[in-house]
Amino acid sequence: MSTDELCLEEPFRSLWASEDPFSAVEALEGQVFRELEGRRTLRNEIAGRGYFVKIHRGIGWGEIFKNLLSLRLPVLGAQNEWQAIRRLQELGIDSMHAVAFGRRGSNPARQLSFIVTEELTPTVSLEDYCLGWANNPPAIRLKRALIRRVADSVRRMHQGGVNHRDLYLCHFLLHLDPKPTPESFRLSLIDLHRAQLRARTPRRWRDKDLAALYFSVLDIGLTKRDLLCFLAAYFVRPLRLLLREEAPLLASLASEQQRLQTRFARKSAAGEMT
Repeated sequence: MSTDELCLEEPFRSLWASEDPFSAVEALEGQVFRELEGRRTLRNEIAGRGYFVKIHRGIGWGEIFKNLLSLRLPVLGAQNEWQAIRRLQELGIDSMHAVAFGRRGSNPARQLSFIVTEELTPTVSLEDYCLGWANNPPAIRLKRALIRRVADSVRRMHQGGVNHRDLYLCHFLLHLDPKPTPESFRLSLIDLHRAQLRARTPRRWRDKDLAALYFSVLDIGLTKRDLLCFLAAYFVRPLRLLLREEAPLLASLASEQQRLQTRFARKSAAGEMT
């Protein structure tokens, strides 16, 4: 039985109408952001509009078994991100807009797949937007509005059965047109390549996401009140109650922070941080 899938929106529906989309996507040219044996990420431009293209060529049985032996589900291709984007849309969480998706082949180790998303511009990652906060604090109302929005998005994502697995500030894009204000701004969650989808997010994976987010904000000058603001917005519970009920999570943040620092240092030394 065929497991092939194909979904094309404009301009790719017209652009690839008379050719094989799997061959056509391989022929796309542009700025390459990531080039691995089984995966390629590039930015392509059509009629003055930017698109990000991710091509997956299968991860091989070795990688599949390595993940399974580590009790992790392997990411086989673009289908994971495609499904995660659609789930976030259902949950009302701003994310990327996928305009093309394809999957071909029944062999999970050699499955071909791709996803094309519209470039979100003009935007800035929250990581870059917050870089100077430690020495030049922003207006308190805008800072607290951003904190509450991040907390609300992450809470709804987890309640909707999605855990990101790379939940860092750099994967939140703040839209710059119109200029963000405390009353009105748009924030998009991106890079869902490794996201996991279930009916409900297990506490273990919820806590890993929250620890990753905490790790990514350590150097931007947030105060204890800012962190409590996030917790109150995420858990929607009185602070006294959540500090008691979520004591294991709060206690684990330090150890998870150390694990992530070690992981980032290892990847940086291996040249994998691109």
